Amino acid sequence: MALGVEGVADDLRAVYAAEKTRSYEWRVSQLKALLKIATHHEKEILEALRSDLNKPEHEGFLHEISGVISACKLTLKELRRWMKPEKVKTSMTTYPSSAEIISEPLGVVLVISTWNYPFLLSVEPVIGAIAAGNAVLLKPSEVSPATSSMLSKLLGQYMDVSAVKVVEGGVLETTALLEQRWDKILYTGNSKVGRVVLAAAAKHLTPVILELGGKCPVMVDSTTNLTVTSRRIISGKWGCNSGQTCVSPDYIITTKEYASKLVDAISSELEKFYGKDPLHSNDLSKIVSSQHFDRVTKLLDDEKVSGKIVIGGQRDETSLKIAPTVILDAPNDSLIMNEEIFGPLLPIITVKVVLPLLYISFGPTLYCFLLLLVVHTNCMY
Repeated sequence: MALGVEGVADDLRAVYAAEKTRSYEWRVSQLKALLKIATHHEKEILEALRSDLNKPEHEGFLHEISGVISACKLTLKELRRWMKPEKVKTSMTTYPSSAEIISEPLGVVLVISTWNYPFLLSVEPVIGAIAAGNAVLLKPSEVSPATSSMLSKLLGQYMDVSAVKVVEGGVLETTALLEQRWDKILYTGNSKVGRVVLAAAAKHLTPVILELGGKCPVMVDSTTNLTVTSRRIISGKWGCNSGQTCVSPDYIITTKEYASKLVDAISSELEKFYGKDPLHSNDLSKIVSSQHFDRVTKLLDDEKVSGKIVIGGQRDETSLKIAPTVILDAPNDSLIMNEEIFGPLLPIITVKVVLPLLYISFGPTLYCFLLLLVVHTNCMY
């Protein structure tokens, strides 16, 4: 086992068995501690996100810090009600009994977090685990080392470290953790590692929550407001971690006649978002690592799509940045259409008629479906 990881689940289980984590007061104290981290250390969190992902401050606050603050406040508001037993009716076969549903903690929870929203997707599952009265261990992603180090430091400073622990490290540490028995495991990441987590959990019949990925098509009808539609696509694709988001638009489906108009509109709006040279824009996140940079550029350099780039395509390996890129009519058998892109590349697939078309499969699991049809609005965003 990795150094310092041996027996950590048993240590947490001993704390849980002492019923320390069950009380309302303990849960509230830990939730308030997490809220204090998010509100009192905003600058430190944003600096870590900038270091790991070059994430702009407004993006880091909107997509990560504010989400944690909202989750903490909601949980603190509703916690007493959630813990209260719920009376339910009984049947004639159990007369004259009464019955109620009592929510019980599972015990010891393992949270294996991811790198693309390394603060939000680390802390939010911890909020849920604590609210339910569990002891919890957080394993942040080693791919976002600055945020991992920041989480280890701040949780160690503010939390009850006997019941809420952080283990940093890579594959070795994660493997060692998965060899131990947990009462629930939450994993956010890719399907390959998800299978490993599920197989390890199966040995102990441990329940698992997997938040994986897939392809997210956007259907654009010819009756949409082009300006509004383009801004929403840009915001959802490149304005959310440069496409490194599981629910960001993965490809667009539109008509052959409308495609050129959509490309022109996206090109025009992209310049307003990121300027004429997006690689030097402070508002564009970088690719998280050289390994992921190579993976995305491999999709871009595929001979089946390299000649179909209509916007962008520029890259800077030093800064790990790839300009917002649009590819028109990527073939169904191209690499980019057969895996989740998870980067700043956006293919447009053209069809004769958008409706009643509802689904086109390109191999990977459909993760999310976005429909941009008639937009009756005066909103310009």
